[in-house]
Amino acid sequence: MKLQLIRNATLRIQYAHLELLVDPMFSDAKANPPVFNSANDRRNPLVPLPFSMADMLRPNAVLVTHLHPDHWDQDAIDALPKSTPILCQPGDEDTLASQGFASVTAVQESLEYEGISIIRTGGRHGTGEIGQMMGQVSGFILKAEGHPTLYIAGDTIWCDEVKEALDAHKPDMTVVNAGGARFLTGDPIIMDEDDVIELLRYAPYTKAVAVHMEAINHCLVTREALSGRLAAEGLGSRIEIPQDGQWVEWKARKTTTRSRSR
Repeated sequence: MKLQLIRNATLRIQYAHLELLVDPMFSDAKANPPVFNSANDRRNPLVPLPFSMADMLRPNAVLVTHLHPDHWDQDAIDALPKSTPILCQPGDEDTLASQGFASVTAVQESLEYEGISIIRTGGRHGTGEIGQMMGQVSGFILKAEGHPTLYIAGDTIWCDEVKEALDAHKPDMTVVNAGGARFLTGDPIIMDEDDVIELLRYAPYTKAVAVHMEAINHCLVTREALSGRLAAEGLGSRIEIPQDGQWVEWKARKTTTRSRSR
């Protein structure tokens, strides 16, 4: 299994015999306004794609965790072939179909797709009223005979739904959106340093890959800050924090990160 961080939460995953694209956001740097009610007014995305969008347009399927524009933007809608199979959470399928995609499947609980088991997991996109306003989000578990189990947690904080997914599936690798996104009021709406530490201590059998960092203006946790905190907690060997365009490869119960784009 190989995973490439493209930018933000956009991933390319080579799993079993398939290539999957997760949460494509293809906008040019600074093309979009800043997220409102946040600590700075930098335009989004903060950084460009690490390579041409054309390199990402022929996946076997696209996984969309939810429809917020930093996970599914107009540039991706316009660029992806409308025949591309799209897998999503329940409630998003009508919107995706209305955007012209001819093969949209909502993952209710689980499905078998080309020999891979895809299991939808829950999450909480924040706490209190803000969490409710952010709406439903999902993650996905990927399983296949002879391959490691991958958990894409999605836009969630550390919560009971994440614990339940870890307990049920014991993933070898867990992708965490760890940028600590937040507004001027309220708690973070995705994981921050404390949440990642909680996850790694709770599930000693998994390694983490931290993404959704340094690309959207309200994501305040940096790669450097997360790396330093985890090193101080003795957890640095349990996490990979790739740069945009880098690959993470799972092999023989360990991960290695190396720079490569194509």
